[in-house]
Amino acid sequence: MSSKIDYKSSGVDIEKGDALVEKIKSKVDSTYNNRVKSGVGGFACLYEVGDRYLAAGTDGVGTKLKLAFELDRHDTVGIDLVAMCVNDILCTGAKPLFFMDYLATGKLSLEQSESILNGIIEGCKQSECALIGGETAEMPGMYQKGEYDLAGFAIGEVFPQGLLSYETAKEGMTIIGLPSNGFHSNGFSLVRKVCDSWSTDDKRSLLAPTKIYYKAIKEGLEKQLIKGMAHVTGGGLLNIPRMNGDLDYHLDFSCEEFREQFMPELMKRVEKEANLDFEDTARTFNCGIGLVMITDKKDELMKILELTGEKPVVLGATSKGSGKVTLKDLTLE
Repeated sequence: MSSKIDYKSSGVDIEKGDALVEKIKSKVDSTYNNRVKSGVGGFACLYEVGDRYLAAGTDGVGTKLKLAFELDRHDTVGIDLVAMCVNDILCTGAKPLFFMDYLATGKLSLEQSESILNGIIEGCKQSECALIGGETAEMPGMYQKGEYDLAGFAIGEVFPQGLLSYETAKEGMTIIGLPSNGFHSNGFSLVRKVCDSWSTDDKRSLLAPTKIYYKAIKEGLEKQLIKGMAHVTGGGLLNIPRMNGDLDYHLDFSCEEFREQFMPELMKRVEKEANLDFEDTARTFNCGIGLVMITDKKDELMKILELTGEKPVVLGATSKGSGKVTLKDLTLE
């Protein structure tokens, strides 16, 4: 392909989505009571219940589902669904408690639905949370044959002393990243623009499920070694400043070094075939890093993460700033 295909030209306007949030925020705020700790705008919302907060998050799988329909493979998207919700509530410091799902389809297929639910159950097991309920809606005329949509809702709990917030994320802390499994569940409106001619095996590789990070970070949270956390989803590396917008996040790599060290080969292939520069890629995909943490106890946290089988990487450090992500040769803001 000769022309550039970025996220916006693929039909996804992140800036317009952000504008909608800002437009409705005051109206949403009007529904709050004094038990709402945090609402719209963060990775997850917090509601005070007794001596703790409930953390709530909701998400879907997005247009990655179109690839699942094409390949008639439905056993991984349920893991994606759980992961996209649970990884978000982890960013508050919360322990996942329970999950609920919503499956909508034009005509119910028992085999297909069982495969989807098997993935959701596997995701819940990886998250150590209970699948306590859900809804299956059969809506003739709403979906093409064999197609469906998925949404999920995760609830966790966090005590005040374990809460991750602007106040716990400070300057002078070390930034640590955990590798992704690939694209996870973001950027597929763009990916699908370039993968039509790919082999079936390569397309199947794109369905690798979103990694669930709870077991890897559980001990780090319990020991309060993690002071801030960002789930790298839509918007790419610009998710990192959501920990604290009054900090800058300095990554000790040039664009090319970051690409070569962290990005999976299929992500590099999409970047090349869509004619993206690294800035476009970094604003769209996770670039091979699915979860980012900051800490003031680097060595202790790195050791704990490595013992879980993860391969954590030191990415850089924080400084006082205005929410920028900087590489040696690029600034994202």
